[in-house]
Amino acid sequence: MTDLKLFRLDADGQDVELRGSTVALEVELQRRIEAGMEAMLGIRFLASEYPTGPWHRGRIDTLGLDENNTAVLIEYKKGADSGVMSQAVSYLSWLDSARHEFEALVKEKLGAEAAEAIDWRNPRMVCIAASFSHHDRVAVHRLRERIDLVRYRVFDGGLLSLLLIESAPGSASPAPARRQRREREVAAGAGKPSVQATPGAAPACLRDLYGELDEALTAWGEVEVAPLLHYIAYRRMVNLASVIFRPKHEVILVYLRVDPDTVELEEGFSRDMRGIGHLGTGDLEVRIASAADLEKAGPLIRRAFEAA
Repeated sequence: MTDLKLFRLDADGQDVELRGSTVALEVELQRRIEAGMEAMLGIRFLASEYPTGPWHRGRIDTLGLDENNTAVLIEYKKGADSGVMSQAVSYLSWLDSARHEFEALVKEKLGAEAAEAIDWRNPRMVCIAASFSHHDRVAVHRLRERIDLVRYRVFDGGLLSLLLIESAPGSASPAPARRQRREREVAAGAGKPSVQATPGAAPACLRDLYGELDEALTAWGEVEVAPLLHYIAYRRMVNLASVIFRPKHEVILVYLRVDPDTVELEEGFSRDMRGIGHLGTGDLEVRIASAADLEKAGPLIRRAFEAA
């Protein structure tokens, strides 16, 4: 089922379906999402109505930087638009030629450290609309670009739903040489391992355990697995988990989108990471060193999936 259904109990205790609708003006949707986009989409706001210059001839609705430090472009359509795919490709083409401009904007809005951390290997386009045609949903998987199709609905009582209906992982390109050197220096200086291969390339001593963890993280529904520089991100609309290998200790660290205040922390297994710098996203650290640890982590993984 690719549409969200909401029900409310009436005075007689009967479930009544709430009928979703679309916004009257596109800008209403844009302003609402921009105001809460970090909570809704895991994306930090940078700019609205950003001009792409005389060649690309457009204005990108929203620019942002996501929780994995990936550049994101967002377009809104109050209804459906058959040109959404070509527009997405055009704007991502602009971004490829405007990296220095985008970095300068990030530096201005979020600081020099955020600008240095941008991961340019696989920028994202997020298209938010009331509906997408079948051809759009098929075409998105034939493109090399990373594109998310998100369906919105508004309901009485100020409710807004966002439903990810298609997500194409795209084809990651190598980071620029300057960025690669910087990433190697940072990793070496901090003693941090890199995750630059496919998720199947886990250290030999952790491969079987990671295979089971991967199944657990993807068991509850469709999840995108994105290998990044220092961790593997598991995401739906936002990250539900970040995975880091520690082969020296034969342990896998999993950072989950779970509020640590709602968990009975256990020394050596779970830890509150709020206020503690760490790679990846998620406030709850879970250490997986055995099948028993993985079984114990199962309910927490389910909660992280539901939160994402």
